[in-house]
Amino acid sequence: MTTPGLRPFAGCALLIASATVTAGGLPGVGIDEVVVTAKRTGGLVGNVLSASQGTVTPLQLEMRPVLRTAELLETVPGLVVTQHSGDGKANQYFLRGFNLDHGTDFATRVDGVPVNMPTHAHGQGYTDINFVIPELMESIEYRKGTYYADEGNFSAAGAADLRYRRDLGGGLLVAERGENAYLRTVAAVSPKIADGTLLIAGEYTGNDGPWQLDEDLRKTNAVVKFSRGDRADGFSLTAAAYNGEWRSSDQIPERAVLSGELDRFGFIDPTDGGKSHRYSLGAEWRHVTEPWMFEANAYAVDYQLDLFSNFTYALDDAENGDQFEQFDDRRIYGGRAGASREFQIASRDARLRFGAEVRRDDIGTVGLYHTRERERLGTIRQDSVAQTSSSLFVEQEIRATDWLRATGGVRYDYFDFDVDSNIDANSGRASDSIVSPKLAIVMGPWAKTELFFDAGRGFHSNDARGTTITVDPNDGVTPADRVSPLVTARGAEVGARTAILPRTQLSASLWTLELDSELVFVGDGGITESNRASRRRGVEVAAFVTPLDWLTIDADYAWSHARFTEFDESGDRIPNAVGRVVSLGLTADHPSGWFGGARLRYIGPAPLIEDNSARAGSTQIVNADVGYRFSNGISASVTGLNLLNSRDNDITYFYESQLPGETSATSDYHFHPVEPRTFRVTLKAKW
Repeated sequence: MTTPGLRPFAGCALLIASATVTAGGLPGVGIDEVVVTAKRTGGLVGNVLSASQGTVTPLQLEMRPVLRTAELLETVPGLVVTQHSGDGKANQYFLRGFNLDHGTDFATRVDGVPVNMPTHAHGQGYTDINFVIPELMESIEYRKGTYYADEGNFSAAGAADLRYRRDLGGGLLVAERGENAYLRTVAAVSPKIADGTLLIAGEYTGNDGPWQLDEDLRKTNAVVKFSRGDRADGFSLTAAAYNGEWRSSDQIPERAVLSGELDRFGFIDPTDGGKSHRYSLGAEWRHVTEPWMFEANAYAVDYQLDLFSNFTYALDDAENGDQFEQFDDRRIYGGRAGASREFQIASRDARLRFGAEVRRDDIGTVGLYHTRERERLGTIRQDSVAQTSSSLFVEQEIRATDWLRATGGVRYDYFDFDVDSNIDANSGRASDSIVSPKLAIVMGPWAKTELFFDAGRGFHSNDARGTTITVDPNDGVTPADRVSPLVTARGAEVGARTAILPRTQLSASLWTLELDSELVFVGDGGITESNRASRRRGVEVAAFVTPLDWLTIDADYAWSHARFTEFDESGDRIPNAVGRVVSLGLTADHPSGWFGGARLRYIGPAPLIEDNSARAGSTQIVNADVGYRFSNGISASVTGLNLLNSRDNDITYFYESQLPGETSATSDYHFHPVEPRTFRVTLKAKW
């Protein structure tokens, strides 16, 4: 939340590129099929708590042209994914009037292993899914809102669980080639071994991008997954490794482009960029013994990020420049376990579900340094942090009548923070806890239609360093206010989902969400920036139509209204809160072997500062692809990204900066352009 005269926080924020979303509810599944699925997995009839909960199918994921891996999350209706920097860095996410930064209020997991990073060097809840291999995706299970007892930290706006396949049914080779030195290869096999399946996959991506400064992205991924049984009753053990390195053309000031000093795809600091790794080991287990179902998972993650950025150029240091380094090195350990039991209350079907979760982040170093050409000139702050969270939840569901199902739940979360800072005054310990009640009422189905009423409390944790801070680390003297460790969110929703029309599914929801505060950790300042309480409300409508067995049409519209609820002379607009998101898609998979489709993605304007005097414009992009599958398992396709060559911005900021050679600071728009039209060719072999 930047205002004239203030720098942008390095955790980033603002507007946006395009959104790609699919129909809400359960895309591709009718109400009757939902009932069957719920019974098969041991739940009650329906087994969906809101109209904004659903599952994205493998076909939807496979048939979607994407520029970046994280755009797979745009299959969640209303979710926006964008980037203002190098593609090796975590993307930024926008949903329901939230600038989620890099994931603050959207919880993400891959095969049950959490991705969000608390107390991160670059942004609270940092969510980097560059380690995901898209071809391995089986589904994305998503939920929006605060109504689910098993969802905790970072899930106020929503949550998504990306699920890898357990078996490819053979082997896979993928080779992609595109403009700007784009090269991507994937190889995977899944042989049967030891009464189970061993999935082995690897990915390499290289890309220079359209920037005058070659991005020089180099990314490698590897996954090894052994599983027995199936997801409903079985286990899996997954090891994954990711390494990435890149250079960044960060946002640039509009004045330099208008004067001709910079090209639209130019850069200021050629040494911006970074490198990251993520190594993980995770295990999942589920077992059904009627009437009980037991499940558990455990994980360990080794993670590191070293990121160099320069957003204000020479505002603070005319001689050396304003580049800074954010370094994060941590180990993560955790797990969750739960059980559910079906029984009857007064001859009515019921289900009790309960569980527990624990996570510990051992952050050896989370640091912020002043640098020049990636060489450290000074330490702004450097900390070691141990952050532990534990939780319990219980949920009771009962089918009161043939047309009424009610679910009540409660969740308890406890957090402990231990900060060891290079400035003694900022060291210390803090703790906090929160109780979150949940309620969902589902009416129906009548004529393949269900109605939903939901309410609940959620939260996100604040950066641990903000809970123990006493002085500004920039000078070690100026007093700094501590922040509450946990921020409460309260949400409610009414919605409907229907499959009453042939080959058509429709869903709609009306929602509201309130936050006690909009605290943000300012990554390039090393402090927590406090802001006011807020309220958001909105409408989401989605349609999914299959007029022919091989043809699907999907359309989504999301509108949100976001305002601060406490008066301030600066205004009541929430910076970066996108008001409208629209997506329209056409997908064909013809029996003759031809396949492809097109997608229009539109993001509406957004305020950049509280008084709404500076605004980001809208962005619209069309992506399309066409391909053919041969009878021998080989397919070929061509993808056109930004097919109409839109000159909109991927992201826009408004803040104060000073270019080298300028004599004073200037408040200006700073932007990162949408990548121009580009084509990629893909060859794929399956056996």
